[in-house]
Amino acid sequence: MAREHILVVEDDEDIQELLRYNLEREGYRVTVVADGDTALKRAREGGFDLVLLDLMLPGVDGMEVARMLQSDGRTCTLPIIMLTARGDESDIVSGLRLGAEDYITKPFNTKVLLARIRNVFRRRQRLAMSDEPIAVGDFRIHPGRREVTIKGKPVELTATEFGILRFLASKPGWVFTRDQIVDAVKGTDYPVTARSVDVQMVNLRRKLGRYAEWLETVRGVGYRFRES
Repeated sequence: MAREHILVVEDDEDIQELLRYNLEREGYRVTVVADGDTALKRAREGGFDLVLLDLMLPGVDGMEVARMLQSDGRTCTLPIIMLTARGDESDIVSGLRLGAEDYITKPFNTKVLLARIRNVFRRRQRLAMSDEPIAVGDFRIHPGRREVTIKGKPVELTATEFGILRFLASKPGWVFTRDQIVDAVKGTDYPVTARSVDVQMVNLRRKLGRYAEWLETVRGVGYRFRES
């Protein structure tokens, strides 16, 4: 039975209880908070495996919570699933740009939500089991520790960004389509668009700085990690 600890950030009491009931029935440990400030405080205390995050919150809104979690060394590896009534394409793109693992709009199907959560944990488990380090050029990628260094200096990446970099770097010179990247990083049941992959690549390149040139776009096909 699952024993992962999920931090639910939701201000609607009815949805709080719905989520708590269904998550606990699946075997997850659940902590519920109703505002962004408390969410940040609790997440930084540690002990959580995933954040289920509403965006329309009192105080600090969900987008800002996500940004602050991803920029904090204590919480940057904590996966986030955004669960919100804000379903505009621009909101979805912004959420993915901030490093969310998934973006689910309300009203939501409970079975689908639980499947998405399981998918995140399966993906994390696969990464933890595949602990053979990858060394390409100045890059060192350690899947087991979810750690990336360039010339010995650590690079802070979200879980999705790390997964994309690891997948591409595992076969330098090979060209992968966006669909192949999605299947490898998110699983075949994750409904992500080609544009979402492009957004993640923009983020990843920005964080790599001058080393962004190692991630090459193959026009009309997809992406590859440059051969050293």
